[in-house]
Amino acid sequence: MAAPALAHASETPAAPALRVESVTLSYAVDGRTVTAVEDVSLDIQRGERLVLLGPSGCGKSSLLKSIGGFLPPAAGRMLLDGRPVSRPGPDRMMVLQDFEQLLPWLTVRRNLVAALSWAKRTRRAEAEAIADDMLQRVGLARVADQYPNTLSGGMKQRVAIARALALRPEVLLMDEPFAALDAMTRRRMQEELLALCEATGVTTLFVTHAIDEAIVVGSRIVVMTAHPGRIRAVIDLPGGRGPDRGDPAFAALEAQIGGLIADQIGTETADG
Repeated sequence: MAAPALAHASETPAAPALRVESVTLSYAVDGRTVTAVEDVSLDIQRGERLVLLGPSGCGKSSLLKSIGGFLPPAAGRMLLDGRPVSRPGPDRMMVLQDFEQLLPWLTVRRNLVAALSWAKRTRRAEAEAIADDMLQRVGLARVADQYPNTLSGGMKQRVAIARALALRPEVLLMDEPFAALDAMTRRRMQEELLALCEATGVTTLFVTHAIDEAIVVGSRIVVMTAHPGRIRAVIDLPGGRGPDRGDPAFAALEAQIGGLIADQIGTETADG
């Protein structure tokens, strides 16, 4: 398998689910303005799994927060189905690396039901049916009546993903959701997420600094420069999936991407 060719965001087909237009993100630090992301433009297609990959401090997490409606751009704009993004909403659900995203006083099932009741005003019987279906999909139906403090870190993340998908968002935003897991659990979660995204068809933006994770999870990889974050390259994966880990093409692709970001490592900020 030949190494995937580099592409440009402008070559992406028209009518995207999400459009990022010339976005610059800034914040104040000690009385001065720091630019986290500079002049980034992207089109994200429906059902795509777009990975934002780069060194610490490249602004990839800031960009995800802005798409989520939590950080307004200093310049440019975000469009979701042609509508400007101005605030958070249930059409964009976010999953973080923090294990404590669940409400500890509610059972696993009730965490999903509460989200549906609050965000979608779903009636209880329907919400419970949706919750049970999503927990079945992530293999956690057996713990539906348990509380979060009885679950492992990996199980908590699976519940958080199930809760996000239960709301049927247009875009799923994931900020290094597996970074705090052990290596074996992380690998299993990557494969489970890939299968779940393909089964549901949800448009997904996934932030990571791990090259191997980007190859496993993504259908397209955006490599960002160091601070301030700009787009260094866009890599389309043939067939919408990377090569298997045991395939020599996997190592070749890792090396290709590693070469793109090797000279970017060095300038780091608190933002990921």
